[in-house]
Amino acid sequence: MTDTPASLGTRRAPYTDLRQWLAHLDATGRVAVMREGVPLQHTLAAIAKRLDGQKAACFPRPGGHAIPVVSGFMARRAWIAEAIGVPESGLLAHFRDAADHPLPCNEVPGHAAPCQQIVHRDVDVLKALPVPTHSEHDSGPYITAGLVIARNPVTGVQNVSINRIQVHDRQRMAILMLPRHLLAFYQAAEARGQALDVAVVIGVDPLTLLASQAIAPIDTDELEIAGGLHGAPLDVVKCVTNEVRVPAQGEIVIEGRILPTERAAEGPFGEFPKYYSARESREVIQVDAITHRAAPLFHTIIPAEMEHLLLGSIPREATLLAHLQRSFPNVLDVHLAIGGVGRYHLHVKIRKTHQGQPKNVICAAFGAHYDIKQVIVVDDDVEVHDPLQVEWAVATRFQADRDLVVIAGAQGSVLDPSTTVGLDFSDGAPPAHLQGASAKMGLDATRPVAYHEYVFTKVRVPGEDDIDLNAEIDPAGRLDFS
Repeated sequence: MTDTPASLGTRRAPYTDLRQWLAHLDATGRVAVMREGVPLQHTLAAIAKRLDGQKAACFPRPGGHAIPVVSGFMARRAWIAEAIGVPESGLLAHFRDAADHPLPCNEVPGHAAPCQQIVHRDVDVLKALPVPTHSEHDSGPYITAGLVIARNPVTGVQNVSINRIQVHDRQRMAILMLPRHLLAFYQAAEARGQALDVAVVIGVDPLTLLASQAIAPIDTDELEIAGGLHGAPLDVVKCVTNEVRVPAQGEIVIEGRILPTERAAEGPFGEFPKYYSARESREVIQVDAITHRAAPLFHTIIPAEMEHLLLGSIPREATLLAHLQRSFPNVLDVHLAIGGVGRYHLHVKIRKTHQGQPKNVICAAFGAHYDIKQVIVVDDDVEVHDPLQVEWAVATRFQADRDLVVIAGAQGSVLDPSTTVGLDFSDGAPPAHLQGASAKMGLDATRPVAYHEYVFTKVRVPGEDDIDLNAEIDPAGRLDFS
């Protein structure tokens, strides 16, 4: 079961600065520094992918560029918990507590903000920044780890998200906005004939990066959730060309506007489902300025690898757990399986009290987020973070004719390529309202509430969890068959 915040006790102070966290990883043997001059096109991403989940990667002078590129510093679940300062078992509870208790940001003047030590107003993005081209069929260089921050044009409250951004030329970039809060802000501004002011922040501390992915109501500023994770208000500074507030300790900030009515081609791009999204017409960011530290770092996320998947899955897990526990207090834990790209396949652990209850949990989970495509509900003797145990539960506690739930034609992820099968592409990509229609599948892999003797009792050996093998094994022992 996931720990509650009260049970975590005194935790170590979280890492509040990207450089501090990278220095810690380096001191503990978890950073690989590459030779200078690794090409920005494909080679950098290939190396970082090979190191995925093993070590963070640092690339000095990539492609001859003066700014180093870093990647993979949040590529393990245990590292993320370590950065926050909680045990891995307490990760969801702590994130949920931060989301429930956000802290207002602390605004500082520009001279006190490292991210504004250098200001460029006439910029060429590709000359100023080392933007990599990642996958084989990507249509160009992409910013993949930029926190896109915008203000609601009606209320002024900010939103933070990570969006893929294709850099086209000196000052124009195309952005993918899924049907979430940033798109709603943009549509409200566009309806007024106005541009939407934005900032793209590249290189933030691990907690702020994680908070950016919170599933929160509109007009919830994820920078305040970052404050909750830190246990102290996050320092922010006003941009030099607009009213957006950005993390003061960030490495690089691109300031600009998403223009009304203008569109540009974007894609194909290798996305988190490990397939390419299509080339389509997207909204355009006009860049007005770039500010950065005196010697900045550029963060890139390798698409569809562990850093990408975990950043999306952990905040979703915390939100889903909270959502399900409101109606089902006997829901104990959840896990978005990495095999389901950290978005589509949800495993739920319950302490079952009534027949039919898992089907209710399945339906509630589908309603919690449209991305969820498959839900497996298991008993409290199954570890939902262990795919072998979940598969064992399906193999021994599930019968398709009675335990399967199928819902046809529901809203799903527009990035799931299977949802476009059968659609007409003769005139390019099908209309947005036709994309993402998905079937949902739920599996009740739980035992009956009552069963005969030991039929559904999990086999265990008394004392197996308490054995200290180091104390039991004789290091000098040798086989002797004489």
